[in-house]
Amino acid sequence: MHEIRTRRRVEFVDTDMSGIMHFSRYLVFMENTEHAFLEALGARVQWREGEREMTFPRVAVACEYLAPARFGDELEVHLRVLRKGGKSLTYGFEITRAGEPVARGRTTCACCELDGPQGLRSVPIPAWIAERIEEAGAAEG
Repeated sequence: MHEIRTRRRVEFVDTDMSGIMHFSRYLVFMENTEHAFLEALGARVQWREGEREMTFPRVAVACEYLAPARFGDELEVHLRVLRKGGKSLTYGFEITRAGEPVARGRTTCACCELDGPQGLRSVPIPAWIAERIEEAGAAEG
């Protein structure tokens, strides 16, 4: 799997006092789509791997805002896997309203052991997850 699309309506809590979607909420929409992607793979953003508590924290985030979204708008968030490394994933996001671009984003997350003896540290993505993920370019090419 290399992509997923979700839909979400801009709620009042997502807006600032002018009724425009607050810049920080785009990151929430992106993160919720990432969670839907992982769930579609049979995984979660945080889970137990034997005795280890595992998670995918962000190590880089970027978002470019192209047009304002407003209270009540229905947005589509398209996630594509841009890069699958041994310990990290980079996702690209396109957020649209009725097919028109609203924002573009990118996140990189690292697979980490949360509560090991060395504290939070990156580890290889478990094979049972990695084997279900393809890079979008490889899947499309």
